[in-house]
Amino acid sequence: MKKLNLILVYNKDEDKILMCKREKEPYKGKFNLVGGKVEQNEDELHAAYRELQEETGITNKDITLTNIMNFEYKMSDMELEVYAGKLNKDVNLVEEVNKLYWMDRKENFFDMNKFAGEGNIGHMLEQAEIYKDKLF
Repeated sequence: MKKLNLILVYNKDEDKILMCKREKEPYKGKFNLVGGKVEQNEDELHAAYRELQEETGITNKDITLTNIMNFEYKMSDMELEVYAGKLNKDVNLVEEVNKLYWMDRKENFFDMNKFAGEGNIGHMLEQAEIYKDKLF
């Protein structure tokens, strides 16, 4: 089974969410959370930190990630692991491929015309909000 991760990054004030604008399919031109592939035999949490650093420059010294949910897509033979964390300081973002944006937390992340994932990003954010006291 192929494994991927998405990382929900809050700024230190918890009022903005880090997003990227996809440069390729799927969801080309839409906003998405950062993340990527888990390599074979790679620890999942390590993969999340690795992808986060590769795509944004954010390291494990800047944020503590927690796995908040997984989605299993049986027809695609794929698992999507979702991590969340809050920055402990301001950081200078380093873009790898996709342009990075800080989006207001009040944005409608269920808007499928603007965001990738058929509304799943909105669902992930709502779940993170419910458990924010445990996460941060």
